[in-house]
Amino acid sequence: MGALQSSPGQPEYVDLAEKTGFSLEQIGVLHKRFKQLSHNEETLRRDHLNGIPDLACNPIRSQIIEAFFDRRNFRQNGEGTVEEIGFEEFLVVMSHFRPPALHVSEEQRESIRKEKLRFLFNMHDTDNDGTITLEEYRHVVEELLSLSETLEKDTAKSIADAAMLEVASISMGHMEPDEFYEGITFEHFLKVRTQSTSMFAKILSYSISIQKNEQIL
Repeated sequence: MGALQSSPGQPEYVDLAEKTGFSLEQIGVLHKRFKQLSHNEETLRRDHLNGIPDLACNPIRSQIIEAFFDRRNFRQNGEGTVEEIGFEEFLVVMSHFRPPALHVSEEQRESIRKEKLRFLFNMHDTDNDGTITLEEYRHVVEELLSLSETLEKDTAKSIADAAMLEVASISMGHMEPDEFYEGITFEHFLKVRTQSTSMFAKILSYSISIQKNEQIL
């Protein structure tokens, strides 16, 4: 991975098209955007993304930016974060924000869905420990509800706590009053996502809709 010097139609672009689902034309456009953001440098850093006006008002701006530097999002079995990325890493992360192609098999659609859910899970598992803790989830809720000037921080905390308790009941079954729910694993996350009435699922679905409706970069 790293810098990319080729132009559309050359082998590197073809390989990336197969890997990410972007067309050659889209890859060309994103390569130009990458060069704009990086000021024609070969790598992109956090400070390059921090200056994007379209991200300034996004309530999950910090999670979106960190997603580009999270090894889990562009390297199988990756761990930790990096300080800078090349175009290929940038493109792989951007592919998580694109909708799936219309003409794919049900098996492919399910695989893409699971990859996107893993990406969403990683975005909110901010300490890379494999669980979304209560504190991490409270932070998500507070940021999403910050769009409403009528809700106070204590209200956001209460909503997060109630949603997390609901997750515990779905994924763990009956819990005693003195039992402590440590956090949501990815397996719990997939189970909760199948519960369409789950408050937790609805809140994270809202964060997905923000990503889809906002111009990411």
